[in-house]
Amino acid sequence: MNGKKKLKLKKFHLHPVTAFILLTLLTIILSGILSLIGAQATYTTVNPVTGNIEKNLVVVENLFSFSGLQYLISSATKNFISFTTLSNLLIALIGLGICQATGLLDTFIKRVLTKIDNRKLTFIIILGATVSSLINDIGYVIIIPLAAITFYKNNRNPIAGIVTAFCGVAFGYGVTLFVGSMDVNLVTISESSARLIDSTYHVALTSNLIIIIVTTIILSVAGTIIMEKAIIPKLGRYSTRVENDFSKTEEIEIVNSAEDDEQRRLKEEIYEKKGMKNALIVAIIFAIIFIYSLIPNLPFSGLLLDMNETTYLNQVFGPNAYFQDGFTFVVSLFFIATGLAYGYGAKTLTNDKDLMIDSSKYIQEVTFLIPLVFFATEFVAVFRKTNIPTLITAWGSNIINSLSFTGLPLIILIVVVLALVNIFNPVTTAKWTIMAPVVIPRLMQSNISPEFGQFILRATDSMTNGITPLLTYFVIYIGYLNIYNPNKNKPFTIGKAIKIIVPYCIIISLVWIAIILLWYLAGLPIGAGVNPTL
Repeated sequence: MNGKKKLKLKKFHLHPVTAFILLTLLTIILSGILSLIGAQATYTTVNPVTGNIEKNLVVVENLFSFSGLQYLISSATKNFISFTTLSNLLIALIGLGICQATGLLDTFIKRVLTKIDNRKLTFIIILGATVSSLINDIGYVIIIPLAAITFYKNNRNPIAGIVTAFCGVAFGYGVTLFVGSMDVNLVTISESSARLIDSTYHVALTSNLIIIIVTTIILSVAGTIIMEKAIIPKLGRYSTRVENDFSKTEEIEIVNSAEDDEQRRLKEEIYEKKGMKNALIVAIIFAIIFIYSLIPNLPFSGLLLDMNETTYLNQVFGPNAYFQDGFTFVVSLFFIATGLAYGYGAKTLTNDKDLMIDSSKYIQEVTFLIPLVFFATEFVAVFRKTNIPTLITAWGSNIINSLSFTGLPLIILIVVVLALVNIFNPVTTAKWTIMAPVVIPRLMQSNISPEFGQFILRATDSMTNGITPLLTYFVIYIGYLNIYNPNKNKPFTIGKAIKIIVPYCIIISLVWIAIILLWYLAGLPIGAGVNPTL
């Protein structure tokens, strides 16, 4: 080696809190630079009331200034409080904590989930996570913690469970098994844009139903294969127990020292069966009440519906619908009710004081999320305040409008541009408001239906949702990775968290593209009476 020592660089593990602070500072500096050089763009939107085209100019707001500093100081508290995902997560964990404290969660996993083959369990989690996009952020706040516990109880790496659930939600966000809140939000924008070409055009809420059902199954199967073959093996075994682990130590108090192990086991079995029976009865009653709350025009029914809306889907998924806003709380109530029923039957519920102490242990480690969420929300809010997401979206819209592609080349162009734009502007409705008035008419002029254009948007959202820290739910993913991380001195950085799921992102994006192109070429219906072409 000629007497020379090799220079060995020490690996640097930047904590995600520090990373979000640095990203915020870089965004502020970038806003100053872009404002200085006069970065701007024009874009068109459609007035939903009049149907008229409106021209808009977007310029970068300079936060590297005195007024920018005032914004940072005055908005920090509001940005943090307005991050409803954290409050929804805490509400969900209250229910899960009671389920865990009474033993229902452990018993259910032991009696049901541990009997399921690992690959089937992975498929179930990905399918459930994908379908969860029907109702806003429920997948991030419910399925991620449940998947971690389920994997852990099945002697698998809980970090793999977190990654599985997050990938299922983020990369399958555009599809589900039924019409959901996304359809309600997008249809009005798509229809207004389509009427720039055809003044009588109507986009139905069910116009993507067939293709999203089929795609849900395809993505769940493909996602299971990717996780089991490419990601979970690389994560390895979870050999070190996490300090202050969520799981409750499974101990049976020995009341009579003469009682042998077999008798104690039989006694525990009897109590568990009685507890599970109680929980099942309560679950059925709860489900009946829940379903009745979604039925309009019956005595005391419609509790979760917004009866000011004229259509049923808007009553369920409209902007003021009680079902959509209160679903996380309803799920938490379900966990609480079934957990208490189990505890009473299994005699694990002694008194309210012990229950509160035991259930709160489940939330203790989640306090790690508070500083992480604070700085992550500040980064996202600052980035949006600069208007950089709108600027990039407008640039993308102008690129599509400037190129004279048709047919397959046009579809590919739109897919690439929308997927890239989504990295900087992952808010679906905000992005589609700018892109639809260009994308929809361009597609219609190429004999491609607006409904298929709407599906392309859903696909491209899903392609890159999981790899952008600007996704508001990304902080939940990286937070749970670090909660279950056995080596606190080497935290999961933003880069490492993204690196884990890059194979999933690449392969599932290719699957999405294949679905789009093959469906278009085959001309199969994407909804009732709706085809990819006009």
